Amino acid sequence: MVNATIENFVESARRKNRVVRIQFKNREAIDGTFIISTDYQEMKKKNFWRIVTAAKAIEWRNTKNLSCSRLFNGDEFTKLSDI
Repeated sequence: MVNATIENFVESARRKNRVVRIQFKNREAIDGTFIISTDYQEMKKKNFWRIVTAAKAIEWRNTKNLSCSRLFNGDEFTKLSDI
């Protein structure tokens, strides 16, 4: 997916800090939350997106530690949807 499409999806007011389903070309779909951190603008330009998976969501909420997140390349996304 192109970064403008992903950006519109992520920055929608109803999706901020919400869990969404992300489907990929070459891997299984994940449920996760897009994180808008200090490097968000820089990563967005490169079509990289910081995501906290559902498995790390509680730790993320308690610590806000970026090591709970992973960077994903937006070119690998095929579909983004609400859960």
